[in-house]
Amino acid sequence: MAFKDFPRHEQGVQLLQRSLERGRLAHAYLFTGHQLDELENTARTLAKTLNCQEPMNKDGAAIDCCERCVSCRKIENGNHADVHWVRPESKSRIVTVDQMRELMREIQLKPTEAEYKVATIVAADRLRMEAANAFLKTLEEPPPKSILILLTTEPQRLLETILSRCLRLNFSGEGPRPPDPAQLAWLTTFSELAAAGHTGLLGRYRLMDLLLRKLNQLREAIDKALTGRSPLQRYPEAEKELQDRWEDELKAAIEAEYRRQRADYLGVLQDWLRDVWVQTLLKNSPKDFEVKREKEGLLNFPEVSNTSKIARRLSSEEAMNNLAVLEQLQRLLHTNVQEGLALEVGLLKLRL
Repeated sequence: MAFKDFPRHEQGVQLLQRSLERGRLAHAYLFTGHQLDELENTARTLAKTLNCQEPMNKDGAAIDCCERCVSCRKIENGNHADVHWVRPESKSRIVTVDQMRELMREIQLKPTEAEYKVATIVAADRLRMEAANAFLKTLEEPPPKSILILLTTEPQRLLETILSRCLRLNFSGEGPRPPDPAQLAWLTTFSELAAAGHTGLLGRYRLMDLLLRKLNQLREAIDKALTGRSPLQRYPEAEKELQDRWEDELKAAIEAEYRRQRADYLGVLQDWLRDVWVQTLLKNSPKDFEVKREKEGLLNFPEVSNTSKIARRLSSEEAMNNLAVLEQLQRLLHTNVQEGLALEVGLLKLRL
């Protein structure tokens, strides 16, 4: 991909291209957004542009890559000697201090075949404290002709000492991220089941089954997609040590992407429960307020018709407590808590 292929992130791309044009790139960037794979593509395109042999120029400065030269192809395929990637690995899905020490050793070496060395840390929010601290000096003063790029969908989890040393660019697009059709379809089914009136234990476990089936589908799709893109598939004859590392990185990438998508679905559920809460506050309002509140954009999902039906069964205090339950559940799932147990307890606590 080239920068011209990022129409949704025009503002962030323009800032990068303006810096390239003026020769004033920052030494360290923090790319934030909704999807790690989009952030990876942006970082990869920046690396290609910096080292492209036939770049698109403006006033003599490279502002986009050609995607055809040897350098661009090597970077795209992940086998360029001067472009390095660090991803969470190990069973804990963290970026370890050993990984960061190896990256710092690599970044201090002169470029082998390109003008710039580029190092990208994927899911930088998974940096352990000791790994982050070991990296601070290099992050603050990297060697000449080197660019460090940190990627995260959860910038609030990064240490302030990391944040303060990076120029932050947001690639989330304009406004809040709308749910995709699959999320909206699942939410509609969830709301229909919740509104059916089965408020007992059996009804709650039906909701649990609906959520778990969706999460299983997500994991299977992520596993298939990331495995297909793994170097393990392209280089089956690679040395065993390299294959083992790729396998660890693949497992960590699958888990990280699964956790991100799981958080997205729970976030959609939480946004819908907020709609339920809003409707509990307004259920005694005049009927003509229905249209007014939709026009004012008070509801996240005005198209979900069962929201008001559930709101009529709840007090505003009960609806507010549902939001607190989802917030606590999201926090728990960032730890090593057993997923099924946390989801079960969370759904049993909801008042629907």
